Amino acid sequence: MATPRVGGRLAVLDGLRLCAALAVAFFHFTAINADKLWGPGEAPFQRAVHVTSYGWLGVELFFMISGFVISLSCWGRTVGAFARSRLIRLFPAYWAAVLLTAAVVTIWPSFEKPVNPQQVVVNLTMLNEPLGIPAVDLSYWTLWAEARFYLLFAVVVALGVTRRRVLWFGYAWLIAAAVSVKAGLPVLTILLQPAYAPYFVAGIGFFLVHKFGSDIRHWGLIVFSWAMGMYSLGARVAATGKTEHRELSLTVAMLIVTMFFLIVAAVALGWTARVRWPWLATAGLLTYPFYLLHQHIGGTLIQHLPEMPRPVTVVLVIAAMLALAYAVHRLVERPLAAYLKKRLTAS
Repeated sequence: MATPRVGGRLAVLDGLRLCAALAVAFFHFTAINADKLWGPGEAPFQRAVHVTSYGWLGVELFFMISGFVISLSCWGRTVGAFARSRLIRLFPAYWAAVLLTAAVVTIWPSFEKPVNPQQVVVNLTMLNEPLGIPAVDLSYWTLWAEARFYLLFAVVVALGVTRRRVLWFGYAWLIAAAVSVKAGLPVLTILLQPAYAPYFVAGIGFFLVHKFGSDIRHWGLIVFSWAMGMYSLGARVAATGKTEHRELSLTVAMLIVTMFFLIVAAVALGWTARVRWPWLATAGLLTYPFYLLHQHIGGTLIQHLPEMPRPVTVVLVIAAMLALAYAVHRLVERPLAAYLKKRLTAS
Protein backbone atom coordinates (compact mmCIF):
# COMPACT_ATOMS: atom_id res chain seq x y z
CA MET A 1 0.00 0.00 0.00
CA ALA A 2 1.42 3.44 -0.96
CA THR A 3 2.35 5.77 1.86
CA PRO A 4 0.97 9.28 1.48
CA ARG A 5 3.60 11.95 1.11
CA VAL A 6 3.86 14.90 3.44
CA GLY A 7 1.92 17.87 2.07
CA GLY A 8 3.12 21.39 1.56
CA ARG A 9 2.69 24.33 -0.75
CA LEU A 10 3.93 23.64 -4.26
CA ALA A 11 5.54 26.93 -5.21
CA VAL A 12 6.04 25.99 -8.85
CA LEU A 13 2.27 25.67 -9.32
CA ASP A 14 1.93 29.31 -8.24
CA GLY A 15 4.41 30.32 -10.90
CA LEU A 16 2.65 28.20 -13.52
CA ARG A 17 -0.65 29.88 -12.66
CA LEU A 18 0.81 33.30 -13.34
CA CYS A 19 2.44 32.11 -16.58
CA ALA A 20 -0.95 30.81 -17.73
CA ALA A 21 -2.63 34.11 -16.88
CA LEU A 22 0.05 36.10 -18.72
CA ALA A 23 -0.31 33.86 -21.78
CA VAL A 24 -4.05 34.58 -21.83
CA ALA A 25 -3.40 38.32 -21.41
CA PHE A 26 -0.95 38.44 -24.34
CA PHE A 27 -3.51 36.53 -26.40
CA HIS A 28 -6.18 39.12 -25.60
CA PHE A 29 -3.96 42.14 -26.23
CA THR A 30 -2.13 41.00 -29.38
CA ALA A 31 -4.27 38.40 -31.14
CA ILE A 32 -8.01 38.04 -30.64
CA ASN A 33 -8.77 41.71 -29.89
CA ALA A 34 -6.16 43.22 -32.24
CA ASP A 35 -8.61 45.00 -34.56
CA LYS A 36 -10.61 46.40 -31.66
CA LEU A 37 -7.54 47.60 -29.75
CA TRP A 38 -5.20 48.75 -32.48
CA GLY A 39 -7.54 49.44 -35.39
CA PRO A 40 -8.36 47.40 -38.51
CA GLY A 41 -5.78 46.67 -41.13
CA GLU A 42 -2.38 45.08 -41.00
CA ALA A 43 -1.75 42.85 -37.98
CA PRO A 44 0.07 44.96 -35.36
CA PHE A 45 2.15 42.03 -34.04
CA GLN A 46 3.04 40.16 -37.22
CA ARG A 47 5.72 37.95 -35.67
CA ALA A 48 4.63 37.67 -32.05
CA VAL A 49 1.09 36.74 -33.02
CA HIS A 50 2.29 33.36 -34.30
CA VAL A 51 3.08 32.57 -30.64
CA THR A 52 0.48 34.62 -28.76
CA SER A 53 -2.34 33.21 -30.90
CA TYR A 54 -2.02 30.09 -28.76
CA GLY A 55 -2.10 31.97 -25.46
CA TRP A 56 -5.70 30.86 -24.89
CA LEU A 57 -4.29 27.43 -24.04
CA GLY A 58 -3.31 28.94 -20.71
CA VAL A 59 -6.89 28.17 -19.69
CA GLU A 60 -6.25 24.44 -20.17
CA LEU A 61 -3.25 24.76 -17.84
CA PHE A 62 -5.42 26.68 -15.34
CA PHE A 63 -7.92 23.83 -15.26
CA MET A 64 -5.20 21.21 -14.83
CA ILE A 65 -3.70 23.09 -11.89
CA SER A 66 -7.18 23.55 -10.44
CA GLY A 67 -7.78 19.79 -10.46
CA PHE A 68 -4.47 19.29 -8.66
CA VAL A 69 -4.97 22.03 -6.06
CA ILE A 70 -8.62 21.26 -5.29
CA SER A 71 -7.75 17.61 -4.68
CA LEU A 72 -4.89 18.70 -2.43
CA SER A 73 -6.95 21.17 -0.42
CA CYS A 74 -10.01 18.89 0.00
CA TRP A 75 -8.23 15.96 1.59
CA GLY A 76 -9.74 15.40 5.05
CA ARG A 77 -12.30 18.19 4.74
CA THR A 78 -16.05 18.10 5.12
CA VAL A 79 -18.29 19.30 2.32
CA GLY A 80 -19.15 22.37 4.43
CA ALA A 81 -15.48 23.25 4.83
CA PHE A 82 -14.99 22.71 1.10
CA ALA A 83 -17.86 25.06 0.25
CA ARG A 84 -16.57 27.71 2.67
CA SER A 85 -13.06 27.54 1.24
CA ARG A 86 -14.35 28.03 -2.31
CA LEU A 87 -16.60 30.96 -1.35
CA ILE A 88 -13.78 32.65 0.55
CA ARG A 89 -11.27 32.06 -2.24
CA LEU A 90 -13.41 33.09 -5.19
CA PHE A 91 -15.83 35.85 -4.28
CA PRO A 92 -13.90 38.74 -2.63
CA ALA A 93 -11.61 39.41 -5.61
CA TYR A 94 -14.42 38.61 -8.03
CA TRP A 95 -16.82 41.14 -6.49
CA ALA A 96 -14.13 43.81 -6.67
CA ALA A 97 -13.32 42.93 -10.29
CA VAL A 98 -16.98 43.03 -11.38
CA LEU A 99 -17.54 46.48 -9.83
CA LEU A 100 -14.24 47.93 -11.07
CA THR A 101 -14.72 46.61 -14.60
CA ALA A 102 -18.33 47.80 -14.73
CA ALA A 103 -17.21 51.28 -13.66
CA VAL A 104 -14.41 51.43 -16.24
CA VAL A 105 -16.46 50.25 -19.23
CA THR A 106 -19.29 52.61 -18.26
CA ILE A 107 -17.10 55.69 -17.82
CA TRP A 108 -14.86 54.93 -20.83
CA PRO A 109 -16.93 52.72 -23.19
CA SER A 110 -14.21 52.60 -25.86
CA PHE A 111 -13.21 48.94 -25.63
CA GLU A 112 -16.50 47.40 -24.48
CA LYS A 113 -20.09 48.64 -24.25
CA PRO A 114 -21.36 49.95 -20.90
CA VAL A 115 -23.09 47.43 -18.66
CA ASN A 116 -26.52 47.80 -17.09
CA PRO A 117 -27.41 47.43 -13.39
CA GLN A 118 -29.15 44.07 -13.86
CA GLN A 119 -26.09 42.68 -15.60
CA VAL A 120 -23.82 43.80 -12.75
CA VAL A 121 -26.07 42.42 -10.01
CA VAL A 122 -26.46 39.01 -11.67
CA ASN A 123 -22.73 38.85 -12.38
CA LEU A 124 -22.06 39.32 -8.67
CA THR A 125 -23.72 35.94 -8.04
CA MET A 126 -21.35 34.24 -10.53
CA LEU A 127 -24.43 32.59 -12.07
CA ASN A 128 -24.79 34.94 -15.02
CA GLU A 129 -23.79 32.36 -17.63
CA PRO A 130 -26.43 29.71 -16.78
CA LEU A 131 -28.98 32.54 -16.49
CA GLY A 132 -28.07 33.86 -19.95
CA ILE A 133 -26.79 37.26 -18.76
CA PRO A 134 -23.63 38.56 -20.51
CA ALA A 135 -20.50 38.63 -18.38
CA VAL A 136 -19.16 42.03 -17.30
CA ASP A 137 -15.77 40.77 -18.55
CA LEU A 138 -15.56 37.98 -21.13
CA SER A 139 -12.82 36.25 -19.14
CA TYR A 140 -15.37 35.21 -16.51
CA TRP A 141 -16.55 32.25 -18.59
CA THR A 142 -13.91 30.05 -16.97
CA LEU A 143 -15.48 30.57 -13.54
CA TRP A 144 -18.61 28.71 -14.60
CA ALA A 145 -16.45 25.81 -15.78
CA GLU A 146 -14.67 25.81 -12.41
CA ALA A 147 -17.99 25.96 -10.53
CA ARG A 148 -19.26 22.86 -12.33
CA PHE A 149 -16.07 21.02 -11.40
CA TYR A 150 -16.55 21.99 -7.75
CA LEU A 151 -20.16 20.82 -7.85
CA LEU A 152 -19.16 17.39 -9.15
CA PHE A 153 -16.19 17.01 -6.81
CA ALA A 154 -18.34 18.01 -3.84
CA VAL A 155 -20.01 14.60 -4.19
CA VAL A 156 -16.68 12.93 -3.45
CA VAL A 157 -16.03 15.31 -0.56
CA ALA A 158 -19.47 14.55 0.90
CA LEU A 159 -18.76 10.80 0.76
CA GLY A 160 -15.27 11.29 2.20
CA VAL A 161 -12.17 11.79 0.07
CA THR A 162 -10.14 8.61 -0.34
CA ARG A 163 -7.80 7.50 -3.09
CA ARG A 164 -10.24 4.81 -4.23
CA ARG A 165 -13.16 7.27 -4.48
CA VAL A 166 -11.09 9.91 -6.25
CA LEU A 167 -9.95 7.34 -8.82
CA TRP A 168 -13.50 6.17 -9.42
CA PHE A 169 -14.61 9.77 -9.76
CA GLY A 170 -11.90 10.58 -12.32
CA TYR A 171 -12.48 7.58 -14.55
CA ALA A 172 -16.28 7.87 -14.28
CA TRP A 173 -16.22 11.56 -15.19
CA LEU A 174 -14.09 10.98 -18.28
CA ILE A 175 -16.27 8.12 -19.51
CA ALA A 176 -19.50 10.00 -18.82
CA ALA A 177 -18.10 13.12 -20.54
CA ALA A 178 -17.20 11.06 -23.61
CA VAL A 179 -20.70 9.54 -23.72
CA SER A 180 -22.29 12.99 -23.40
CA VAL A 181 -20.67 14.20 -26.65
CA LYS A 182 -23.10 12.27 -28.87
CA ALA A 183 -25.91 11.75 -26.35
CA GLY A 184 -27.93 14.70 -27.62
CA LEU A 185 -28.77 15.81 -24.07
CA PRO A 186 -27.64 19.41 -23.47
CA VAL A 187 -27.97 19.08 -19.70
CA LEU A 188 -25.32 16.32 -19.72
CA THR A 189 -22.95 18.42 -21.81
CA ILE A 190 -23.42 21.39 -19.49
CA LEU A 191 -22.83 19.34 -16.34
CA LEU A 192 -20.03 17.10 -17.60
CA GLN A 193 -18.31 19.68 -19.90
CA PRO A 194 -16.42 17.19 -22.10
CA ALA A 195 -14.20 19.95 -23.54
CA TYR A 196 -12.61 20.70 -20.15
CA ALA A 197 -13.17 17.59 -18.02
CA PRO A 198 -9.87 16.02 -19.23
CA TYR A 199 -7.81 18.85 -17.73
CA PHE A 200 -9.51 18.84 -14.34
CA VAL A 201 -9.19 15.05 -14.19
CA ALA A 202 -5.55 15.18 -15.29
CA GLY A 203 -4.86 17.52 -12.38
CA ILE A 204 -6.55 15.03 -10.05
CA GLY A 205 -4.38 12.23 -11.47
CA PHE A 206 -1.21 14.26 -10.99
CA PHE A 207 -2.25 14.99 -7.40
CA LEU A 208 -2.59 11.25 -6.76
CA VAL A 209 0.93 10.74 -8.11
CA HIS A 210 2.15 13.56 -5.85
CA LYS A 211 0.45 12.17 -2.74
CA PHE A 212 0.69 8.41 -3.22
CA GLY A 213 3.47 7.97 -5.76
CA SER A 214 3.54 6.32 -9.17
CA ASP A 215 0.84 3.72 -9.74
CA ILE A 216 -0.51 2.35 -12.99
CA ARG A 217 -4.02 3.49 -11.99
CA HIS A 218 -2.82 7.07 -11.47
CA TRP A 219 -0.89 7.20 -14.72
CA GLY A 220 -3.76 5.48 -16.51
CA LEU A 221 -6.06 8.30 -15.42
CA ILE A 222 -3.54 10.87 -16.66
CA VAL A 223 -3.02 9.19 -20.04
CA PHE A 224 -6.78 8.78 -20.49
CA SER A 225 -7.19 12.50 -19.71
CA TRP A 226 -4.43 13.42 -22.16
CA ALA A 227 -6.08 11.41 -24.95
CA MET A 228 -9.47 13.00 -24.24
CA GLY A 229 -7.81 16.40 -24.18
CA MET A 230 -6.28 15.82 -27.59
CA TYR A 231 -9.77 15.06 -28.91
CA SER A 232 -11.39 18.16 -27.39
CA LEU A 233 -8.61 20.40 -28.72
CA GLY A 234 -9.88 19.94 -32.27
CA ALA A 235 -13.06 21.91 -31.65
CA ARG A 236 -11.23 24.46 -29.49
CA VAL A 237 -8.64 25.17 -32.18
CA ALA A 238 -11.28 25.47 -34.91
CA ALA A 239 -13.49 27.82 -32.86
CA THR A 240 -10.60 30.04 -31.72
CA GLY A 241 -9.12 30.25 -35.22
CA LYS A 242 -12.50 31.33 -36.57
CA THR A 243 -12.77 34.03 -33.90
CA GLU A 244 -9.23 35.23 -34.57
CA HIS A 245 -9.72 35.08 -38.36
CA ARG A 246 -6.48 33.12 -38.46
CA GLU A 247 -5.70 29.48 -39.20
CA LEU A 248 -4.34 27.75 -36.13
CA SER A 249 -2.48 24.45 -36.11
CA LEU A 250 -4.03 21.58 -34.19
CA THR A 251 -0.60 19.92 -34.10
CA VAL A 252 0.95 22.95 -32.40
CA ALA A 253 -1.88 23.10 -29.87
CA MET A 254 -1.46 19.38 -29.13
CA LEU A 255 2.27 19.84 -28.57
CA ILE A 256 1.71 22.79 -26.22
CA VAL A 257 -0.85 20.93 -24.12
CA THR A 258 1.40 17.86 -24.06
CA MET A 259 4.16 20.11 -22.74
CA PHE A 260 1.76 21.24 -19.97
CA PHE A 261 1.20 17.60 -19.01
CA LEU A 262 4.95 16.98 -18.85
CA ILE A 263 5.57 20.08 -16.71
CA VAL A 264 2.84 19.21 -14.21
CA ALA A 265 4.14 15.61 -14.19
CA ALA A 266 7.54 16.95 -13.11
CA VAL A 267 5.84 18.82 -10.26
CA ALA A 268 3.84 15.75 -9.21
CA LEU A 269 6.96 13.57 -9.18
CA GLY A 270 8.72 16.02 -6.88
CA TRP A 271 11.36 17.10 -9.37
CA THR A 272 10.65 20.77 -8.65
CA ALA A 273 10.33 20.45 -4.86
CA ARG A 274 13.47 22.48 -4.20
CA VAL A 275 12.15 25.47 -6.14
CA ARG A 276 10.80 27.70 -3.37
CA TRP A 277 11.54 31.22 -4.55
CA PRO A 278 9.59 33.64 -2.32
CA TRP A 279 8.19 35.61 -5.26
CA LEU A 280 6.33 32.52 -6.49
CA ALA A 281 3.90 32.76 -3.58
CA THR A 282 3.19 36.38 -4.51
CA ALA A 283 2.71 35.33 -8.13
CA GLY A 284 0.11 32.82 -7.00
CA LEU A 285 -1.77 35.46 -5.01
CA LEU A 286 -1.84 37.91 -7.92
CA THR A 287 -2.95 35.45 -10.60
CA TYR A 288 -6.67 35.32 -9.83
CA PRO A 289 -7.31 39.09 -9.50
CA PHE A 290 -5.04 39.76 -12.49
CA TYR A 291 -7.00 37.31 -14.63
CA LEU A 292 -10.32 38.84 -13.59
CA LEU A 293 -9.21 42.43 -14.20
CA HIS A 294 -6.95 42.33 -17.22
CA GLN A 295 -9.10 42.05 -20.34
CA HIS A 296 -11.59 44.92 -20.39
CA ILE A 297 -9.77 47.30 -18.06
CA GLY A 298 -6.46 46.58 -19.79
CA GLY A 299 -8.04 47.00 -23.22
CA THR A 300 -9.51 50.34 -22.19
CA LEU A 301 -6.13 51.46 -20.87
CA ILE A 302 -4.43 50.53 -24.15
CA GLN A 303 -6.84 52.78 -26.03
CA HIS A 304 -6.20 55.77 -23.74
CA LEU A 305 -2.41 55.64 -23.39
CA PRO A 306 -0.26 58.04 -25.43
CA GLU A 307 1.04 56.59 -28.68
CA MET A 308 4.23 54.59 -28.23
CA PRO A 309 5.68 51.35 -29.62
CA ARG A 310 2.98 48.74 -29.33
CA PRO A 311 5.07 46.10 -27.53
CA VAL A 312 5.95 48.75 -24.93
CA THR A 313 2.26 49.58 -24.53
CA VAL A 314 1.35 45.94 -23.94
CA VAL A 315 4.11 45.45 -21.37
CA LEU A 316 3.13 48.66 -19.54
CA VAL A 317 -0.53 47.65 -19.44
CA ILE A 318 0.27 44.18 -18.12
CA ALA A 319 2.47 45.75 -15.44
CA ALA A 320 -0.36 48.13 -14.55
CA MET A 321 -2.82 45.22 -14.32
CA LEU A 322 -0.44 43.34 -12.02
CA ALA A 323 -0.20 46.44 -9.82
CA LEU A 324 -3.99 46.76 -9.77
CA ALA A 325 -4.28 43.06 -8.93
CA TYR A 326 -1.91 43.56 -5.99
CA ALA A 327 -3.96 46.51 -4.75
CA VAL A 328 -7.19 44.50 -5.00
CA HIS A 329 -5.55 41.61 -3.14
CA ARG A 330 -4.23 43.77 -0.29
CA LEU A 331 -7.10 46.23 0.06
CA VAL A 332 -10.13 44.07 -0.76
CA GLU A 333 -9.49 40.37 -1.16
CA ARG A 334 -7.44 39.71 1.97
CA PRO A 335 -9.52 41.69 4.50
CA LEU A 336 -12.85 40.58 3.01
CA ALA A 337 -11.73 36.95 2.89
CA ALA A 338 -10.74 37.14 6.56
CA TYR A 339 -14.14 38.60 7.44
CA LEU A 340 -16.03 35.97 5.43
CA LYS A 341 -13.96 33.18 6.97
CA LYS A 342 -14.78 34.38 10.45
CA ARG A 343 -18.50 34.79 9.77
CA LEU A 344 -18.96 31.59 7.77
CA THR A 345 -17.03 29.51 10.29
CA ALA A 346 -19.10 30.92 13.13
CA SER A 347 -22.34 30.09 11.36
